[in-house]
Amino acid sequence: MGKKHKEKQVAEAGGGGKLKRKAYEHELARLQIELVKLQEWVKEEGLRVVVLFEGRDAAGKGGVIKRITQSMNPRICRVVALGTPTEREKTQWYFQRYVAHLPSAGEIVLFDRSWYNRAGVEHVMGFCTEAEYREFLRSCPEFERMLQRSGIQLIKYWFSVSPEEQERRFQGRVADATKRWKLSPMDLESRRRWVEYSKAKDEMFAHTDIKQSPWYVVNADSKKHARLNCITHMLSLIPYEDLTPEPIQLEPRPQPKSDSISKAMGYVRPPMAEQTFIPEKF
Repeated sequence: MGKKHKEKQVAEAGGGGKLKRKAYEHELARLQIELVKLQEWVKEEGLRVVVLFEGRDAAGKGGVIKRITQSMNPRICRVVALGTPTEREKTQWYFQRYVAHLPSAGEIVLFDRSWYNRAGVEHVMGFCTEAEYREFLRSCPEFERMLQRSGIQLIKYWFSVSPEEQERRFQGRVADATKRWKLSPMDLESRRRWVEYSKAKDEMFAHTDIKQSPWYVVNADSKKHARLNCITHMLSLIPYEDLTPEPIQLEPRPQPKSDSISKAMGYVRPPMAEQTFIPEKF
């Protein structure tokens, strides 16, 4: 983003405050075009990219992921959001179920929460033993170095939100019937255990914020700013070239043939009455 563009954006936002919707949508549209360019470059070069999205509940991870994937090909850029491990998965090597979702050549995988569940919710809520937790902190950096040595580009984002803003978003979910499903029992428990989760995050960073695989912290108190800043940063980490093809010139559409000509060519359209149409209520 150029200096003049930044200055214009700040002016439209009202002196560096809240982004106006028009300025936000304009910049998001520009960034989504760049994401499509990145997608085509990843496909052309056979790159393998993994992006982790971690952070507080209601910090806006899902909103950023949605804006990233909105204009991208789901066959190239896919989202992985795993649920609670099954009884069988609990007996496996901890990283095993995540390895199954790693990208092949020409793919981008976005993890909406990842193997860092062990350092966060599992540790705080007592879903793993202390020995399992300590082993994770020891082995995670080595696991990530292995991924990188294999040619995978790994990017890790932590979405940081203040307790006041998190509370405001929780209250908004309670009031909105379309968002109430987002409040899981774990979310409500995290609200009560803010300090415990803070300590867990600090310990996790102390062991896994390494030079080869650093954590990038996103200030997420403003959803719009967080989305634009995160996407801009992600694009800056993966060098790509513009492979946009030349505009396609469509030839004039052939005119439909008359019924008599169609019959002569051996095609008779079935009666419309034989098809089941949905009710047109709008």
